[in-house]
Amino acid sequence: METNKVLYISQEITPYLPDSPMAELSQKLPQGIQEKGNEVRTFMPKYGCIKERRNQLHEVIRLSGLNIVIDDSDHPLIIKVATLQPARMQVYFIDNEDYFLRGQTAKDLETRLSPEDNDERIMFYVRGVAETVKKLRWDPTLVHCSGWVSALAPIYLKKIYVEDPAFQNAKVVYSLFDDKFEGTLDERMMEKLKLEGFSDKDLASIAGNPVDWKALNKLAIDYSDGIIQASPEIDPELKEYIEKSGKKFLPYPGEEGYVDKYAEFYAQL
Repeated sequence: METNKVLYISQEITPYLPDSPMAELSQKLPQGIQEKGNEVRTFMPKYGCIKERRNQLHEVIRLSGLNIVIDDSDHPLIIKVATLQPARMQVYFIDNEDYFLRGQTAKDLETRLSPEDNDERIMFYVRGVAETVKKLRWDPTLVHCSGWVSALAPIYLKKIYVEDPAFQNAKVVYSLFDDKFEGTLDERMMEKLKLEGFSDKDLASIAGNPVDWKALNKLAIDYSDGIIQASPEIDPELKEYIEKSGKKFLPYPGEEGYVDKYAEFYAQL
């Protein structure tokens, strides 16, 4: 397929967060794909530890203001943007006072500071991205999700937004990292997702058990068109799950020359 408009839904991006393999890849890959002549839009959560003044973030009023309902409660969506130099690539940030702390009070990522809210946080993040892309009137041909914070994006795009003109023709890729979190998400997560419009059948792979890191990644795999191994080593159970799914799979492409390999993989979908 021709992938001339690529949406990146990322968990973390450097330089807004400390360097990590995921954060570095989430900066360099979109930049490389953009340099190949593609249109790119990149999103990440606006964690409270991100310094707005230092990174020159500013709110985009025309994109902000929508209320997103999660578990029957309204949560205002705030959109901020910054520009990565020298590539002049814009990064959009999904913000909300309920799920992301403010300023100096945030000494770590909210996903670690208040894990009890992670189910709602990732629901809000994914829906915030989708609603913002709709407001931008920009229709991606491919959506690339990176990290477990983006793991609900595939099912939302394939079930909730599947008829929306912005996403109806988009292929979905999920990058699986070795980014395991401990414990499980809220035990009411299934109930909250059903309030979003998902059926029991849609959520079959996470039914009956607490949703842990493996279950969340399996759900992402179920609704993706292609899977990428983004870490040198990934969980053996998940690798077997990918193989059994029959989905297109890109093994770990290495640390050099990976932009071309990703672009070739996109074209195969």
